Order: sequence, then C-alpha cells, then structure tokens
Amino acid sequence: MTRQHHNTINDNWSLRTFLRSPLFDIFQFSILIAGLCWLAFTSADNIGYNWQWYRIPKYLFTVTESGIQAGPLLVGLKTTLYISSISLLFALIIGLLTALCRLSGSSVARGLAVFYLEISRNTPLLIQIFFIYFVLGPALGLDRLPSAILALSLFEGAYASEIFRSGIQAVAKGQYEAAQSLGLTTLNTYRHIIIPQALRTVLPPLTSQAISLIKDSALVSTIAIYDLTMQGQALVAESYLTFEIWFTVAILYLIITVFLSLVVGILEKRLRLP
Repeated sequence: MTRQHHNTINDNWSLRTFLRSPLFDIFQFSILIAGLCWLAFTSADNIGYNWQWYRIPKYLFTVTESGIQAGPLLVGLKTTLYISSISLLFALIIGLLTALCRLSGSSVARGLAVFYLEISRNTPLLIQIFFIYFVLGPALGLDRLPSAILALSLFEGAYASEIFRSGIQAVAKGQYEAAQSLGLTTLNTYRHIIIPQALRTVLPPLTSQAISLIKDSALVSTIAIYDLTMQGQALVAESYLTFEIWFTVAILYLIITVFLSLVVGILEKRLRLP
C-alpha cells in the first residue's frame, strides 16, 4: 500500500468520524442559528425594527449586593428542566412497562397496552393536557404542575414504548434460550440479559424522544405554568422585545438539547461493544 493511498484512507476515516461526532451536530446547529439570525435581521431591517439587545441581560440575571439573582427567563428555564426531567423519568418507566406488556403472553396486558398506545399517539398532546388538567385534575386533586407532568409522561411514554419494544425484539433469540438453560426467571432474564443489550440499540432514539419532550414541554404554558415559554410570552407582552426575547428563548432551548446530545453521545460510546 502506497503512502498516498494510506493517507487517503486516514482522511476518509477522519471525515466519517467527524460526521458522526457531536461536534458535527453543533456545527449544523450553528449554521442553522446563523441562517435564522440573518433572516431575522434582514426582516427586521425591512420593517424598521429597532434592536435592543442591551435590555436582555436583566431578564436572564441581575447582580445585587446579595449576589447574582436569576431573572424571569432563567426561572422559567429551571421550571422547564424540572418538568422535563421528571416527565422523562416517568415516560421511560411507563414506556418500558408498556413494552413488556406488549411482549407478554397475557392477552389482557397486550390489550391494555394497545389501548393506551392508540389513545396517546392518535390524539394531540395539547388536548391531553387540557383533558388531564380540566377533567381528571379536579377528580384526582391534581394541580397544574402534576397535571402537566402526567400528560407529558403518558404522551412521551407511548413513543418510548415502541422504542423499547423494537430494542428488545432486536436481541437475538439465543439470549432467551441461554437464560432459560441457566434457570433464570423471566424477570431476571430481562433485568440482567435482555434490557442491558437492548439499551445499546434504544439509546439514540430515546435521546431524540427526550429532546422532543423538552420541546413539547412548551405546551404546558397553555395551563398557566410559568415555564420558559410562558415567561417569554409574558416578557414580550411587557417589553415589546419580540425578536430579542424569542431568540433568547430559542437559544436556551438549543443549549439544553445540544448538551443532552453530547452527554448521550458519550454514554453511547461507553456502552458500545468493543
């Protein structure tokens, strides 16, 4: 093999590595944000919009004698992260249990799982939030925050269920047979053999679902929860800084999703088979 051919192979490998790395995702996001900024600035110039970015920092944080205090946007971001993290945890639990019911030998369990999946996936999330808050909430004594978490968990759990089910079915049947030959129970088979192997398959699509959950959490503002989106709406109505506020809100959402992608990318490399 010539040196030139060897260098070409190394260059191709480096390019493929870069295209699959989180850095390429960040590069794509940066290009997208740059394009959106150019479009917004061009549109604003055409309509004579007066940019006032200097007013934005106080909506993020303020420095006082007692220290740094979070502004409305960071307070809303904290609420968004709180709702999203709890909803994601419950969505994963609901998704895994529903997937196991779909794969079980019980016709009742399969029927209930299919009923839940059809209802959740074929109705809009906004309608589900309204139904849980205005109908189930008073009956169960749920306030705004628990209603929002329940709605997000059920909605995202339905999609997570299909991801878990496909990952479990991707595990070779020989693994089940080996577990049976060792005398493992069904619970221990899934716990120690099937689910750890399925995680390598389901981690990337679950990451996408988690990012979707964070973006879908913006809908909880419709029931007067002051998350990041609701805080943005209130500040726009108060300050009339339409472009500045919404660009800042979009950047905060972007930071969350990119950070999540980077963390999961590292986990995926650790779980990858040698």
